[in-house]
Amino acid sequence: MADIVPILEHLARARGGLLSAADAVSRSVWQTPPRSGAWSAAEVIAHLTMVEARITNGAAKLVSGAAPHVPRIKRLHLPVWLAEWRGFRAKTPIPLDPKLVGEKEAMLAGLRELRQRTLGLLEENRERELSAYRWPHPFLGSLDFYQWFRMIAHHEARHTKQILEIVETFQK
Repeated sequence: MADIVPILEHLARARGGLLSAADAVSRSVWQTPPRSGAWSAAEVIAHLTMVEARITNGAAKLVSGAAPHVPRIKRLHLPVWLAEWRGFRAKTPIPLDPKLVGEKEAMLAGLRELRQRTLGLLEENRERELSAYRWPHPFLGSLDFYQWFRMIAHHEARHTKQILEIVETFQK
């Protein structure tokens, strides 16, 4: 059985950093991209919401059944911490849903509510060993249940850096 405490702590640290960065974005520029072709802070939050919802909902559905057999060769993956690295630009395979872009307070409240569902899924499965449950990440390879939730934290940290760059752009 995996110890989920380090995952919970990592998720909490990442969320704290994200909320701090989001607090630094004024309402007046919340939905304004810092440059042509870039995402606004609102679009970053919408993306994070979409990704976490897809992972949490997919994981909940997957662990409700038997773990699929994944051959050893198909279990290979890059380290999940790479999701945090901003040394390269990655185009998301999940198109941004413009309906999720809205006012700052409502978006952050929705993100907090989603995190409660994510934490609830981890807590309700605390006594189970779920590392046999795997599914592919579009860039990193096959991740197990626990690696996916670590990836959420790294992905959130990546986009926290992006929001801080947005803040810096508008402060100039």
